[in-house]
Amino acid sequence: MSWLEKIPTMDRQELRDLKKYIDFGFRDFSRAYGDAIEAFFDPLLYFLVWLEKFLINAPWPIILVIIAILAWVGSRSLFVVLGTVGSFLLIGYFGMWTDTMATLAIITVSTLLCIAIGLPIGIFMSRSDRLQSVVTPILDVMQTIPSFVYLIPVVMLLGIGKVPGLIAVCIYALPPIVRLTNLGIRLVDKEVLEAADAFGSSYRQKLFHVQIPLALPNIFAGVNQTIMMALAMVVIASMIGVKGLGVPVLRAVSNQYLALGLLNGLAIVALAIIFDRITQSFGKRLQKHLESEHGV
Repeated sequence: MSWLEKIPTMDRQELRDLKKYIDFGFRDFSRAYGDAIEAFFDPLLYFLVWLEKFLINAPWPIILVIIAILAWVGSRSLFVVLGTVGSFLLIGYFGMWTDTMATLAIITVSTLLCIAIGLPIGIFMSRSDRLQSVVTPILDVMQTIPSFVYLIPVVMLLGIGKVPGLIAVCIYALPPIVRLTNLGIRLVDKEVLEAADAFGSSYRQKLFHVQIPLALPNIFAGVNQTIMMALAMVVIASMIGVKGLGVPVLRAVSNQYLALGLLNGLAIVALAIIFDRITQSFGKRLQKHLESEHGV
């Protein structure tokens, strides 16, 4: 008998009982607390629906002007602005404007949510090795577990709709901003921190006037990765009721429509490139401004 055969294993009946216990337990939990959880996410749903309706129903020239202004404020590059405007004009010309606006809404909300949650967690992780050792395995699981797996409990709790899709996107896109915020703050030169201590800086002053300005390249790299991963989830989120460019891509995969899938896929790529260029340029300019302002 080999050593593998000597290892005690759970028989089939015990395994079935365990699965039933987990299934029934989660079902009872969802029935007991599902409505309360849905009510908790109602403000987020209202904001997402409002933003989506605004982007879709507003006249396209106004949306185009707003996007061009944001691109200029973020990048201060005429090339980026012209590329952004040209991309959105092509998206509208090929009849993908409505789906693109819906995708833009959920990407914007999910990115803001990931930043609001991820930045504080990353900052706390940078201050505590123990917290880092606890949070890092959780982030590993969030990044490696197949997205279809955590769609199951989310859908069971909240059903089909925008909020479950938003939560699924955030679960997948949150780890980069947490990891890179933690890394960026930890990589700040110790000599700079010692100089700040010598000038009598408090913890708050060191954090906001020294560490975060010097960590901005890493932080904005995390924002970039969060946006890219959120865009990567667009197609999967469309399976649970999230409107956007993922819906026609999913339809193209199901029906073998090459042109439909290619055009909408290129629209997602265009959004990714636009977000990347704008956030990178804005991060670099913001870092220079903070360093000059605080003398870092």
